[in-house]
Amino acid sequence: MDRKLGVCTWTFGPRPLAETVARIAALGYDGVELHGDLRAFRPKAVGTLLRDHGLAVFSLTPDNVDPATPDAGARAAALDYYRELIDFAAEIGGALVSFHGLVGRIAPLASMAEEEELLVAALRTVCEHARPADVRIVFEVLNRYESHLVNTGRAALGLIERVGADNLGVLLDAYHMNIEEAAPAKAIRAVGGRLGLFHVADSNREGIGRGHTDFAAIARALDEVGYRGPVIVECTAAGANPFTPVKPGDYRAVLEGYLATSREWLRAA
Repeated sequence: MDRKLGVCTWTFGPRPLAETVARIAALGYDGVELHGDLRAFRPKAVGTLLRDHGLAVFSLTPDNVDPATPDAGARAAALDYYRELIDFAAEIGGALVSFHGLVGRIAPLASMAEEEELLVAALRTVCEHARPADVRIVFEVLNRYESHLVNTGRAALGLIERVGADNLGVLLDAYHMNIEEAAPAKAIRAVGGRLGLFHVADSNREGIGRGHTDFAAIARALDEVGYRGPVIVECTAAGANPFTPVKPGDYRAVLEGYLATSREWLRAA
């Protein structure tokens, strides 16, 4: 697979970013998706750290805020956070910003129709803020156990059409697609040129080859739609809680094993 490869930094758990970055570089990756903890990171320092290890910041994944809540105060705070995240991305240069609803909220607090409207309005606001800074936004499609809003590639295309922003694309994730898409490769083809970023983990959220996902079909579909962006590995060690990378035992050693084998597969595909 002739594409840049990255790793989500959050999957390493609570360790210093410098240590995580050093491990990712040693594993032969090209860059990272950085968790958007704006209290912990400063753009210039992060940029220097990554450059010192020969890595790029491909994308920023957001903190767990709720841009589609009917609570006006919480929604305003979420939008303020996204504006800061976009400014961070602009200062680093070249990083995509991922956008999604509150992870773990799987039912509307108001009506679905109202929250869909709030989501559209929030995305318009975020895309408008990102446009002068030349920052692209990608809407991440999550599975039904993490979000109730948009769970398939086709639903994401419908959302993009309603938002009407030319700097908005789709982030598909093989792990989420395993749950929601009847045919993941077909879903990639349907999204086509709107695909802005791609995440991989096997069907059990472990490394490639540990589950039943047909990655060969996925790789062919990515080639067919002409996707040339990075592929970001977002796997974790086995364990019951899907919302934390911290698992029983030496989960970091397990993770690094998964990252090594996943990189080998992706390079050979």
